[in-house]
Order: sequence, then C-alpha cells, then structure tokens
Amino acid sequence: MRELDAARITEVVARLCVEANRHLPQDVKNCIACAREKEQWAPAQEILDRIKENYEIADRDEMAICQDTGMACVFLEIGQDVHINGNIADAVNAGVKKGYGEGFLRKSVVRDPLDRVNTGDNTPAMLYTDIVPGDRVKVTVAPKGFGSENMSQLKMLKPSDGLQGVKDFVVKVVEEAGPNPCPPIVVGVGVGGTFDKAALLAKKAIIRSAEERNPNPFYAELEAELLEKVNALGIGPQGFGGKTTALAVNIEYLPTHIAGLPVAVNLNCHVTRHKSEVL
Repeated sequence: MRELDAARITEVVARLCVEANRHLPQDVKNCIACAREKEQWAPAQEILDRIKENYEIADRDEMAICQDTGMACVFLEIGQDVHINGNIADAVNAGVKKGYGEGFLRKSVVRDPLDRVNTGDNTPAMLYTDIVPGDRVKVTVAPKGFGSENMSQLKMLKPSDGLQGVKDFVVKVVEEAGPNPCPPIVVGVGVGGTFDKAALLAKKAIIRSAEERNPNPFYAELEAELLEKVNALGIGPQGFGGKTTALAVNIEYLPTHIAGLPVAVNLNCHVTRHKSEVL
C-alpha cells in the first residue's frame, strides 16, 4: 500500500487552479485555429482572432483568460492501492483557497444559494472521486464559469423518444442558449445512468479533449453529426453569426433503466479549462 500525504494534493490543486485559469488547453487552441481557417463570415473571423489574441496575452502575461475564473470542479481518480494521510476534502479546499488567493483569481462562490454571501476564497470546491486500479492519484482541476453553466439542461426522455429525441434535445439546448454561453462552445452530453449520473457524465465530457472522439464508433459518429447540426444553427462566435457555434460535441454514456433515457447537456464557452497531474 502506497502512502500519500494529503498536503501533496493541496499543493497540486493550488497550482492547477492557477495554471488552468491562465493557460487554455492546446486541444481547444487547435480547434479555434481550425475554426478560424474554415470561417467565412467576416465578423466571426474577427471575433475568433480576438479570442486568439486574448489567450495569447493570458499565456504571455500570466493573466486569467476570463474574468469569470469559475467554480473549482476537482476530479480525483484515486488508486485503490494508495492510502491518503489526511482529509481529502479539506486538502482539496485548502488547495483551492491557496490557488485562488495567491493567483489573484476572482472568488465567485457564495456560501448559500439564497443568502448569497460570498465565501471569500472560492471554496468549497465541487469534488468528484472515482476509485480506480493502481497506486496513483490523478488530479484534474476544471474551473467552470456560470455564463455557460446556466445554459445547461437535463431531461428525462422516454425510451420511445429514442435517438432522434436525444438529437433534438441537444440541438434545442444549444439553440435556446444562443449567445449566452459565449460561443464558440464545447458541448458535453451525458446519456444514460440516472438523473444525477447523466449530469456528471456531461460534466466529464467537456473535460475530455475537444480533439478526441468517443472510442465507440456509434457515438463518435453521433458526435460528428451533432456538431454539424449545432454549427448549422448559425449562432456563431459570440452570437454574431457564422459557421462556428461549437468547437466540439463530446458524448459519454452509461447503461440505464429499461424505463428511462436520461440526457444531460453541459455547455462550456471556448474557455474550456482543465489541467491534470498524476501523483
């Protein structure tokens, strides 16, 4: 059994909070560059150029890519053969507090959804854990802005709605969102499981590389089809029209009950931030 001090998790989370907020992942940069090459509408071209300029400034000057530095979503894949000395949740929250404080990142978390008092340090993090084989711990920090989060939806479709029902719902969510999630967006789709699991699948889908297709050929083809349908809406970068409404559609799926067809759509703006490290 490998021993790991929880303080290591704190240090890694703190660093990843800063790095994720300052440096856009290369896969997203590549998708933006590809979209710019294909875009023919002048206002859309201009916006994509400004998006590129913005993330280049953030890279160069070590500044946040966006003023909404998000709610810290922290994913831990914990090997079953590792023992963590200390409280994991406390370690993660200490890392978020440290990272957002020392990195001068905006604190956007309120202690209660109704009294709206800011916690002052961007805690608590939204913590998700999976037990996996091995003796390592993979830490992923994915700050989630709420301009896009607010546009996300979940629906309990009927099995009779079938594949077409899933397609229609995904496109409808993007169409209703319009310019609000700051397109071009990454669309995360979770299909199956239960009410709550579908939402988690959708969240995990948006932190998968925007250049990586689902390994299941059926879902890979569905991702490509939905991306085409979404971009055909013509919403375009920042809602000014064009061919680039979405950079990618990522789908994750699980088995579900014979009576259900849960579908969740989690949207993310082009600032689809995620950074990982293995301990």
